[in-house]
Amino acid sequence: MTPPDRRLTSLERRLDTWARSRLLGTAPRGPRAFVVELLVFGVKQAWACVFGGVLLAAIVAARLWYPDDAALARNDLLVLVALATQVVMVVLRLETGRELATIVLFHVVGTAMELFKTDVGSWEYAAGGVLHLGAVPLFTGFMYGAVGSYLARVMRLFDLRFTHYPPIWATLPLAAAIYVNFFSHHYVVDLRWWLVAAVLLLYGRSRMFFRVLRVRTWMPVTLAFVLVALFIWVAENVGTITGTWTYPDQADGWHLVSVTKLVSWFLLMNLSVVLVTLAHPPREPEPAPRSAQG
Repeated sequence: MTPPDRRLTSLERRLDTWARSRLLGTAPRGPRAFVVELLVFGVKQAWACVFGGVLLAAIVAARLWYPDDAALARNDLLVLVALATQVVMVVLRLETGRELATIVLFHVVGTAMELFKTDVGSWEYAAGGVLHLGAVPLFTGFMYGAVGSYLARVMRLFDLRFTHYPPIWATLPLAAAIYVNFFSHHYVVDLRWWLVAAVLLLYGRSRMFFRVLRVRTWMPVTLAFVLVALFIWVAENVGTITGTWTYPDQADGWHLVSVTKLVSWFLLMNLSVVLVTLAHPPREPEPAPRSAQG
């Protein structure tokens, strides 16, 4: 049986060891193995989302139960919740140093984009509070950090490996072009569909191999981009229905965020993955063991 990944935190190693013990004496692809692997997959995904999950739960709870006239503004409360969550995870060693560095990088990159987007009216946040830069509450940087936290965690929780992953000299310029287009399309031609085509072309052959416990399976990297983009879109609808932020077309009443936003989140996923790979370089699958020579 494959030993637990040494990159796991102590808590994650204990959970991994316990789950593997449930598989002792079972066939690799039997019914019991399938159920255990499925349950552990869900647990690992939930753990990878813990930072974003806490922040999203705080957004919903603040909307439902936090009084509008409280001395501490709702936006400031969300900043303190996000900061406290981050401190707890660092103090209890529930995240690695690389993950913390990734979150900081996402925080800076995301806040810069938020400052520009709110200034040009792409969306706006509910007013109130003192912990903000311009029209951008400081908790927004943590939302981008949550994406970085998730991606960095799944890299090690699922021991992600890649085949035909593009070289950094190709991925980095494309990610930079995507980031620039988030700003430049307000003034010049919007290249998002050309950038989508470039992503599909560059990553089209790349496969992502992941292992829950024993069995390693794979999916196309571009499909992973789509799935995470869809999850972000769902979270975005939670944010808008609570009134935490709104788009111009929601001024007369809430409705689902346009599905065309999935294109933006698909491109954001490419940018995010490239940022994460700066700290966690993609690894290739282990070579298959040679059969015994007889």
